[in-house]
Amino acid sequence: MDQGADWRRRLGETRRWVVKIGSALVTNDGRGLDRERIADWVRQIADARRRGVEVVLVSSGSVAEGVQRLGWTRRPHALHQLQAAAAVGQMGLVEAYEGKFRRFGLHTAQVLLTHEDLADRRRYLNARSTLRSLLALGVVPVVNENDTVATDEIRFGDNDTLAALVANLVEADALFILTDQAGLYDADPREHPGAALIREADADDPALEAMCSDAAGVLGSGGMRTKVRAASRAARSGAATVIASGREEDVLDRLSGGEGIGTLLWPSRERLAARKQWLAGQLQARGRLWLDAGAARVLREDGRSLLPVGVTRVDGRFIRGEMVTCVDPQGREVARGLVNYGSQDARRLVGVPSSRIEAVLGYVDEPELIHRDNLVLVEEGPR
Repeated sequence: MDQGADWRRRLGETRRWVVKIGSALVTNDGRGLDRERIADWVRQIADARRRGVEVVLVSSGSVAEGVQRLGWTRRPHALHQLQAAAAVGQMGLVEAYEGKFRRFGLHTAQVLLTHEDLADRRRYLNARSTLRSLLALGVVPVVNENDTVATDEIRFGDNDTLAALVANLVEADALFILTDQAGLYDADPREHPGAALIREADADDPALEAMCSDAAGVLGSGGMRTKVRAASRAARSGAATVIASGREEDVLDRLSGGEGIGTLLWPSRERLAARKQWLAGQLQARGRLWLDAGAARVLREDGRSLLPVGVTRVDGRFIRGEMVTCVDPQGREVARGLVNYGSQDARRLVGVPSSRIEAVLGYVDEPELIHRDNLVLVEEGPR
């Protein structure tokens, strides 16, 4: 079986999706919220939820809906006007999704993010914890850029980028980018009628960007190039990306069934390997956790989370979300990962069972010092 066919098959086995829907689709090319199509996408997401798939929805459309409500004929360029349009349009967008999901007995949650939220490690972990908690509760998070407070310096600039970063954030298996085009072509089909649809490719293939147009629609802010870059970002944590037309009948149902719709861009590494490589290269280590022999053995042999009861000493100064190294009693590095508590609190938790974290600190964020998803083993010392 070739790689493309294999990845198409795997889409039916995925258990966590990020679905991004573009402005032109949501607002019917600027004529107002397309409630009929929104209802159809919601039905397909509800179908996925019944099959046990967790879904985060990244929806464009707040600015476009605000432009329509305000009677403007074009998307403005001035940031303060964009923010005003977003504030007006967000009301209708959230109401539309909430009402449609309620018909299927599903709760939704509005999550507004800026680039700064994901650049700061503490805010990154807070956003990650919130989204994971919502998914565990069976809620469908509806994510958008927080346009009303963003500045030029902290904006994502397009929801394709935001969707890819959310895919990294929640460790999604698949990113579905629904647009008004059938997928990625080898040339701009609006200028070249003979352009051919690319069915599948490696997300990191440098030739892909050369085929893309930067042009966005009147209502949107991202062209096909941003979608290719989004696929490359999503691949860093092992997610496959499909760029497809949101106007295809039952598009999400058919994609999850392995049907060859749109353009499939697969990650060049397996999901776990990609995640660990991404994690290992993120940050410089800010501290060191000394482990007892039992904790070192559990990490090396079982790849489990690091609990505070297995820690004997804490060195360095660090805050929640920073990288620390984990060493065995002989000082050999066992692993490194993103710590759930700052150094001051971590010192108070040395040797403490997870059940007593709240009694010691007065609060509990996580039962682990480092969760196994945020831990990468280091090939050093006995195995």
